[in-house]
Amino acid sequence: MTSTYIKTKHEWCGMTEDKSNSEGLMERQTTGEDRVRMIARQLSEPRTANWIASEAGWSHEPTKRVLERLVDDGVLHRDDSGTHTTYYPDYRRQAMQEAMRLRDSGHTVEELTDRLADMKAQIRDWEDEFGVESPNQLRGTLAEESLDADEEDRRREIAREWEHLQRRIKIVGFAIREWDFLAPTTEPAEASS
Repeated sequence: MTSTYIKTKHEWCGMTEDKSNSEGLMERQTTGEDRVRMIARQLSEPRTANWIASEAGWSHEPTKRVLERLVDDGVLHRDDSGTHTTYYPDYRRQAMQEAMRLRDSGHTVEELTDRLADMKAQIRDWEDEFGVESPNQLRGTLAEESLDADEEDRRREIAREWEHLQRRIKIVGFAIREWDFLAPTTEPAEASS
């Protein structure tokens, strides 16, 4: 059975919200610096200061200052090797924080296990539907001359969602494996003697 509905990243974790409402809330109750920090921490690929400034609705220079502070604090990395300087988060830290959020979300380990199974089933459905084993193989099917523009767009979107699910599967799997370790502590850790 093929799914014609692609879930958003929040739906795969059981955390849906009204996107338009959350965007309006973000603009009304945050400063430019807050928006830059939020966007920078959620990057899934390296981005320029201009891109981040545009997404945050803030000007370039103050955005760049905030990004440099985040680099100094170890929250972001800076890459000067290309034609434009890009910034990206520490993906290990990002994955650990997401695993902790999943652990603290009020969901049970069984619910996360069910979501993990759903994500894997969705990928298997796409593999069966298109006869491919990866998002890039699916992108390769765009060369088929019989596809119309709508089907090409659909396959591009599915390939992006497939990559997203592959990342989510790793994070959700980690949260399940380390469920006890990720539990919030109520007592301060004792110092080793």
